[in-house]
Amino acid sequence: MLSERQNQILKLIIEEYSKVPIPVGSTSICDILGVSPATVRSEMAKLEDFGYLEKTHTSSGRVPSENGYRYYVDNIMKPKKIKSSDAVELQRIFKNNTLEKTDAISKSLEIISEMTNYTTVMLGSKSSDNKLKQVEVVPINNENVIAIVITDKGHVENKNINIKGSNLEEVRKIVELINKIIVGTPIDEVSYRLECDIKPIISQYVTQYETLYNAFYNAFNDFKESNDIKMQGKSNILELPEFNTVDKIKNIVNVLDNENIISSIREDSNDINIYIGKESNIDDDLTVIKTKYNVNGDEGTIAILGPKRMEYDRVVSLLEFIKSNIER
Repeated sequence: MLSERQNQILKLIIEEYSKVPIPVGSTSICDILGVSPATVRSEMAKLEDFGYLEKTHTSSGRVPSENGYRYYVDNIMKPKKIKSSDAVELQRIFKNNTLEKTDAISKSLEIISEMTNYTTVMLGSKSSDNKLKQVEVVPINNENVIAIVITDKGHVENKNINIKGSNLEEVRKIVELINKIIVGTPIDEVSYRLECDIKPIISQYVTQYETLYNAFYNAFNDFKESNDIKMQGKSNILELPEFNTVDKIKNIVNVLDNENIISSIREDSNDINIYIGKESNIDDDLTVIKTKYNVNGDEGTIAILGPKRMEYDRVVSLLEFIKSNIER
């Protein structure tokens, strides 16, 4: 373990570097601690020997190493109290009873992305974990209805369907068949059941059955795809100095566009977990802070992606706040 003074110096360097990514020298630290520059330089040299600081070639100052961030997170950092203005803005989302749960989570993460300038990710329940509970239709006019798909996990998806050439009675016949035959089917299997079990039957009842069948088929496919990944502030990472080269930009863009990689962010632990640099298995310059939420058996992951020099104390507090509001 480090001494109290070494803890203070490492903390100050990490917090200063998170604000401005410039190597930190001894002068600013000795003014805060009230010790001589020589004392600070000696302690910084020891921290470098321990592997917690790194010296750059362009400056006499130091920057935190990956091990330094890990030590800071495990031994020094304490979550920062969330600002009242941030809390009020986020609570406004969760008190809005017109928002579905998924939309509330997504909106809250969008706000956090704006607050921090980091990227946020929500991984909802896998489509295979959701079973069809009910389908409803609400007429808008003679040519359009809204199809409402509801799952056993409480997810709701709305889809505008054009029924030109058919009528509302024929639409209701299809919905009645779906609710009678394939309720209880996992969402990612509904399209198959529509093809095998519903399509052969509706041709007997509906004149323009191909049009209506395709509309419902597409609605279920859209629902399946929308359940899993929602990302906010995707471009924020590209504005960080850590990713200011062409190669770095290309790499991180490829990462964020790869659904398999983003899906791997899914968390199995209820704790707030921090994966720094190489630990993230995404990019050596990224930190991923994430946790799992559980609402009546409906599980998902919320995560914040940022640079290794992110404001860990603030991000952890924001994520804890969101998690508690989701589960409450």
